[in-house]
Amino acid sequence: MTARRLEQASRELPENHEIPRLLASHRERDLSSAQLWLEEQNSVDIASELGRLSPELQAVAFRLLNKERALSVFEYLDPPHQADLLEALRDESVGELFSNIEADDRAALLDEMPAKVASRLLRDLPPQERKATSTLLGYPSRSAGRVMLPVATVLSPDANREEALKKLQTRGEAFATVPVTDNSRKLLGMVNLAELVAAPSGTSVQDVMQAESHHVYAHDDQEFAARLVQEADLLALPVVDDEDRLLGLLTVDDAMEILEDEETEDAYRSGGQEPLNEPYLTATVFTLARKRGVWLIVLIFAAFLTINVMEVFESTLEKVVVLSIFVPMIIGTGGNAGSQAASSVVRALAIDEVRPHDVLRVIWREVRVGFLLGLFLGAVIFPIIAVLYYPQVAATISLAIVCICSWACIVGGMLPLVAKKLGVDPAVFSTPVVSTLVDATGLIIYFTIAGAIMADQIAAAG
Repeated sequence: MTARRLEQASRELPENHEIPRLLASHRERDLSSAQLWLEEQNSVDIASELGRLSPELQAVAFRLLNKERALSVFEYLDPPHQADLLEALRDESVGELFSNIEADDRAALLDEMPAKVASRLLRDLPPQERKATSTLLGYPSRSAGRVMLPVATVLSPDANREEALKKLQTRGEAFATVPVTDNSRKLLGMVNLAELVAAPSGTSVQDVMQAESHHVYAHDDQEFAARLVQEADLLALPVVDDEDRLLGLLTVDDAMEILEDEETEDAYRSGGQEPLNEPYLTATVFTLARKRGVWLIVLIFAAFLTINVMEVFESTLEKVVVLSIFVPMIIGTGGNAGSQAASSVVRALAIDEVRPHDVLRVIWREVRVGFLLGLFLGAVIFPIIAVLYYPQVAATISLAIVCICSWACIVGGMLPLVAKKLGVDPAVFSTPVVSTLVDATGLIIYFTIAGAIMADQIAAAG
């Protein structure tokens, strides 16, 4: 790592960054003040600040941490930042750091690494850790099996309190809830560790076991599993195979990370771009443009629908020019109403409040919502337009808004459900797609209503 590269990385950092002393000290070839700053912070804050640095400066700061602190900070970094840091370190500490994190975290990190680097890191692991990591990598991406934490220690239902606690102490595994299985590792239930510790001496594991415990299968979607952890207030969710044999646990911290990632992905797609899959500040300008450009190309071609509609009704616009003034208002209101409906349904789908078979109930609900919104907006703008222009125009605009709001809410509520049924991410059919579709169809509604209400004026102009 050259001094020139570090100097350049330092200049690119914002002035209000929390590690100015690190940069200042590095320029002076004295890292003592930076080390003092790192010693005063907790691991979460350090990881947060390192995520804002370039990989080169991350490596400088990381080497100032002691062994235990370095591992703790590394575990709090997002997988893309972990991959960048390992690439920047390039020394003997990389293999040790990689082998000391949990198997599920290693699997997520390997997904971010180049194939050759991932193979080398996997090859250098101890045999037992390599086997556990390879097992997780064998499950489909985004499945519960891919993110579970393999569990070696299970309890027998016939064991008493003292035997169970001694086994847990000997194995050194500390989970808030512990699986209970039979001799073939078939899941029987879960035991809360706090209840086991508080139980009277001689109490059997079966007496404190929760037999009706939640569980998921290894090939189940990870978001479904994470939602179950959240909704059932679980500290750990058992993951089993097709024969109900225990494979591992999905812990609450991993579940929260999954939900955060899923919501981030939905937010990107709702805004009309592909998910970055890496932190914003570390993504290149080309990457940002590429992620956004794909959807812009799709939407710009979809906008030709609106242009075609305008061409069809060109003669009407030429005869009643005032109609063109309100086109932005009409399509903007319809697009906004449709986007609101789509956002509500996408969110409801994400938390399992609605399902694809609820499509008729959603349509009936949204058409009424849209109608009420249209009535309200129409009532507000009618007197204004009537004074500025004349009643026929006001009636046309107000009635068009009522109809377009109703139609936009139907489209916005229905498309995400159709997408879910077809196996497509519902967020894809959120704001941009709904707005573009409603723009074109809304203009058809607008000009049709105008043709009916203002027929005499159009005929006279012809």
